[in-house]
Amino acid sequence: MKTSLRVLALTAAAILLFTVTGCNKLRARDQLNKGVQAYKAAKYEEAINRFQEAVSLDPTLINAKLYLATAYAQQYIPGADTPENNKFALEAIKQYEEVLQRDPKSVNSVKGIAYLYLQMKQFDKAKEYYRKATELDPNDPEPYYSVGVIDWTQTYQPRMAKRAELGMKPEDALPTKDKKACAALKEQNTANIQEGIDNLGKALQLRQDYDDAMAYMNLMYRERADVQCEDPAARASDLKEADNWVDKTLAVKKAKAEKQPGAQGITMDPNK
Repeated sequence: MKTSLRVLALTAAAILLFTVTGCNKLRARDQLNKGVQAYKAAKYEEAINRFQEAVSLDPTLINAKLYLATAYAQQYIPGADTPENNKFALEAIKQYEEVLQRDPKSVNSVKGIAYLYLQMKQFDKAKEYYRKATELDPNDPEPYYSVGVIDWTQTYQPRMAKRAELGMKPEDALPTKDKKACAALKEQNTANIQEGIDNLGKALQLRQDYDDAMAYMNLMYRERADVQCEDPAARASDLKEADNWVDKTLAVKKAKAEKQPGAQGITMDPNK
């Protein structure tokens, strides 16, 4: 008799738990839907509260965590380096990471983290996550492009700092100004230059009319040209290649513009 009562009690408890869990899942989805509505209306604080409630009610609801991360990221202002502002980015990264714990193949989470680190100027971390994105989706050209942009930034900044230190004019060539400084900068920048060219090249293989990638390819070859310290012919070759990429970029932009509605402009009637 006691065994039967125990079984009945356990069964009742299980039914109650199932009912409560089911209700919580329904309430979580309701909060998620209301949060999405608030997000679309640019009511980000309300959206965050709704998504937080949805996650609290149903921790397995991955979409709620993704939306919560996106809402935090939307509140973050790139370039405003304050604890309050950075907190939004860090909270967004935290939510994306929690999604990845449940779904390691969530490429949107990986790209979201990479983008936030990029905006926070934590370039090495940004590249790490963009590389992960290329592993998850090798056919997406954008992460390759992003790595190339970061490589250019990490190359351009020290070169310009060195030029300013040497008191160089814009038209001055680094090799003729200070060969020792040029050699040191070449050693520092060569790996990033080559990685940038390789990744931009991969992006262009996947999207042949990727004009932004073409523009950065031009910039990368100019970076390489400026550290061809003992090889004037190589410098001239790199500058020529950079100019070729400028021409390709302009041609693609022109072709795209011509495909846009109204690209031919407004035709005026001379008789009016």
